[in-house]
Amino acid sequence: MGGVMAKGLCANDEIPLLDQETEPAEFELETSITNHAQDDHTTVKVQRTPPFVILLTLLSTIGGFLFGYDTGVVSGATLPIADKFKLNTFEKELFVSITVGAAAVFAIIGGILNDKIGRKPTTLIASVVFAVGAIVLAAANSKATLLIGRFILGIGIGFASCVIPIYISECSSAHVRGKLVTFFNMSITIGQFISSVTDGLFCYIADGWRYMLGLAAVPAIIQLIGFLFMPESPRYLVKKGKDQLAINILRRLRGVTDVNEEYQAIKTACEEEVKANQLTSDRSIVVRVFTDAAVRRALIIGAALQLFQQITGINTIMYYSATIIRMSGVTNNCTAIWYASVTAFFNFIFTFVGIALVDRVGRRKLFLASLAGVVFSLLFMGISFQLEEKTAPDVTQAYTVVPDECATKFSTCGECTKDPDCGFCFTKTDDGEYVNSTCLSASKDLTSSLYGACSVNSSTQSISTTYTLAYDYCPSPYAWMAVMGMVTYLMSFAPGMGPMPWTINSEIYPLWARSFCNSITTFVNWTFNLLISITFLSLSEAITRQGAFYLYTSFGVIGFIFFFLVLPETRGRTLEEMEALFSGSWFVRSKSRKQLMD
Repeated sequence: MGGVMAKGLCANDEIPLLDQETEPAEFELETSITNHAQDDHTTVKVQRTPPFVILLTLLSTIGGFLFGYDTGVVSGATLPIADKFKLNTFEKELFVSITVGAAAVFAIIGGILNDKIGRKPTTLIASVVFAVGAIVLAAANSKATLLIGRFILGIGIGFASCVIPIYISECSSAHVRGKLVTFFNMSITIGQFISSVTDGLFCYIADGWRYMLGLAAVPAIIQLIGFLFMPESPRYLVKKGKDQLAINILRRLRGVTDVNEEYQAIKTACEEEVKANQLTSDRSIVVRVFTDAAVRRALIIGAALQLFQQITGINTIMYYSATIIRMSGVTNNCTAIWYASVTAFFNFIFTFVGIALVDRVGRRKLFLASLAGVVFSLLFMGISFQLEEKTAPDVTQAYTVVPDECATKFSTCGECTKDPDCGFCFTKTDDGEYVNSTCLSASKDLTSSLYGACSVNSSTQSISTTYTLAYDYCPSPYAWMAVMGMVTYLMSFAPGMGPMPWTINSEIYPLWARSFCNSITTFVNWTFNLLISITFLSLSEAITRQGAFYLYTSFGVIGFIFFFLVLPETRGRTLEEMEALFSGSWFVRSKSRKQLMD
C-alpha cells in the first residue's frame, strides 16, 4: 500500500503536470449490445473507478471506522471499567455521553476548519486526535482521565463526521459518488461490529478494557500516515485559486488526461460564488444561507434527514440490545457481549444492501423504503413490550427471614424491576409458569440476590429447582418478539436510514455553503443522538417502554410523510446542478414525472 501511495499525490502545494503520453488510459469497459428491433450494434462505455480513488476512499473511511469503533466499544468496556473505578449511574452515563456531546460541538468547529485550512489537513488533525484519545484511555488510572480521553475522542469523531463525507464526495465522479460516500457509513458499522468482537476477545483478561480502548490508536496512525500522500479536494483547490494543482489532481482521480469539462464546471461554480460574495460582502455566510431560497430548503431537508435518523431510535435500539439479550436468559457478561456482536453484524451486513442500491434505485426510494421498515419494526417492538407487561408475573412470596426493602415494597415483577436495587427471583415449571416468585435486593453483579432463593449461598440452588434473578426485565414468552423487532429494525435501518442522510448532505449544497451546512446538519445529528441516548431510561419510566417505542414510531410516521412530500431525487446529478434541483416548489410531486426520473 505504501508504494501505491508514494506514486500518488504528495502533500506539497505544487505538483507538475502529468505527462499526457504516459498518463494511464481511461478505465472503461466496452460491451457490444444487440438491438433486435433495429438489428444494429451499440457500444456502451461503462466507467470504472480508478484504483487511486478506491485507495483514497479506503483511507478516508478509516475515520468512519474509528467513528463506529469508539462509539461502539464503550458498551462492552463500561462493564469492567465500572467495576474497577466504582462508577455510579451518573458517571456511567457521563462516560458514554461526553463523547457524543464533544462530537456535536466539534462538528461545528470541523466545518470552520474545512473552509479555512482544507479537507486534507482537517482529516490529518482528526487522525492525531483519535490516536491521542485512544492512548489516554488505555493509560487511564482515574475517573477524570477516563472522561478526558472520551472527550478527546469526541473531538475526533466530530471532525471525521463532518469532513470525510465531503472529501469523498468532492473527489469522486458523479456516477459513483453515492456509492463511495455510502462507504463512510459502512465503515461506521464495520467499526461497531469490530468493537463488539474486540470487547468479546478481551473481556476474559484482567484490565482487558485497556486493550479494547487503546487498540483504536492503530487505525488512527495508519490513516495519519496514509493521508500524508493523499491530495486535497480539487473543488477546494479551485476555490482557493490553485487551478493547475486541481487539474492535475482531477487527472489522477479520473484516470484520464481530459478533465476540462469537469474542471470548467467547478471553475464556473467557484466564479459564481465569488460574484455572490462580492454582492453580499457585508453579509455573513449564515445570512447568505438563510436568504438563499434553494440553499435554505436544502439545509432544512438535510437537517431533517439527520434529525429523523436519530429520533427514530437507532441509539436506543443499540443500547437496549443488552437488555433484550438478558430476556433470552443470558447472564454472563462475556456471553452477552458476543451475542451483541451478532446484532452489530446484522447492521454491518445490510449496509452492503445500501451500497448496492444507492446508485441503482436512487436516494429517495431507498430512504423511504428504509424508513417504512423502521416504522414497522418500532411498532412491532412496542407491541412486544406491551404484551410483556400484560403477562408479567406477580410477586407470590414475601421474603421475611432478613429485612429486605425490596421484598415488601412491590407486588408485581414490573414494579420490582423498575427499582435499580431490586431483582425478580423466580423459578419456571415445565408448563412454563413462573412460580415461587419474590422481589429481592440484587447483588453487585446483578445476577444474584443478597438474600433468599436467588442468593449464591442459598440451599435452594443446590437442589433440582433452579431460581433465576431477573434484573431490569421480566420473564416473558414474548421476548422473541423484541429480538425479532430489533433485528428487522437494523435490517431496515442499515441500507437507507443509516447512510442516506450522510450521502445526501454531502451533495446538495453549493460549494460556498457546503462546509457550513454540513457542520450544521452534523451538529443536529449529534445533538439529537445525545438527547435520545440520555433520555431513554427516564422516558421509558415516565411513559413505559412500549410508550417510548410508540413515540419513536410516531416520529417515524411524521418523517415518512414529510420526506415523501419534499425529498427530491439527487442520483446522477453533478454537485453543480443541485441548486437548480432545490429551486421552485417544495413539493416533489408537483414536479413532472420526467424530472423525478432523471
